[in-house]
Amino acid sequence: MPVDPLSDVLALLKPKGSVSAGFEAGGDWAVRFADQHARIKCYAVTDGECWLAVEGTSETALIRAGDCFVLPSGRPFRIGSDLDLPPIDAATIFPPSREGGVVSLNGGGAFALVGSRFAVEGRHAAMLLGALPVLIHIRNETDQEALRWSVERMMREMRECQPGSALVAQHLAHMMLVQALRLHLSEAPTRGVGWFFALGDARLSAAFAAMHGDPAHRWTLRELGRIAGMSRSSFALAFQERVGETPMAYLTRWRMLLAAERLSAGDPISAVAPSLGYESESAFSTAFKRVMGRPPRSFGNSGRERVERPFADRSA
Repeated sequence: MPVDPLSDVLALLKPKGSVSAGFEAGGDWAVRFADQHARIKCYAVTDGECWLAVEGTSETALIRAGDCFVLPSGRPFRIGSDLDLPPIDAATIFPPSREGGVVSLNGGGAFALVGSRFAVEGRHAAMLLGALPVLIHIRNETDQEALRWSVERMMREMRECQPGSALVAQHLAHMMLVQALRLHLSEAPTRGVGWFFALGDARLSAAFAAMHGDPAHRWTLRELGRIAGMSRSSFALAFQERVGETPMAYLTRWRMLLAAERLSAGDPISAVAPSLGYESESAFSTAFKRVMGRPPRSFGNSGRERVERPFADRSA
């Protein structure tokens, strides 16, 4: 099977701690959700409509009954019938870990949604999520049905607590994220700058697949351009414009992300370096420190510490 860069990257995310519930509101209302601490939220609106705004961005949307939306970044956001209203802090009406059930505001009756939130672990979750779209709004009816089924199935798993429910919920959470991102790419392939958005370009996607398929290979711009069906210069320019960095910089970042995973698992530098195309440990260590901000030996010994975002959207 051909290498799929999106699956390759998202495989480093490990969903955990899924919590599902419903929410309904009536009258005039607005609710603010504070910092989500890298939790991904996936919702399906079942009745009425609401406005949504992601704080710190220009992303706003009117979400209608039947629509689904995903918030991958964990940023604070607001929803409401009117976003100019003073918002209620979500923490005052939502129990910390409520499974199933429905939270009601103003008696409900005008608006309702079902959804799930889940955290992702993995040493580089914050880096990877930082490169994803702030808001994914699914309007297509067929696409809505598939995503809504996943949300509703997750709620059922969490309510019924059957043997294996926790594992099923985790897989559903991962599936929802992948499905939403795939739909987003198909609907808005040219929007945004960064590695994720560049996957919507078939030519650049072919180059990504080549680099991910053999990260140890000594790739050149000429080789990658040929795979993309472009000249060397055209490929370099297109990649820089769409991804926000050069092909070689991207390749190095991907290699270092893979290296960090292996080092944290206990693999020695002597094995990691050649597997990623480095002839000497010193050359590998120099590249690793430049990208990750610390030497590989230090990273391997203290991998639980937070690392800056070397794989985030370079346009941020």
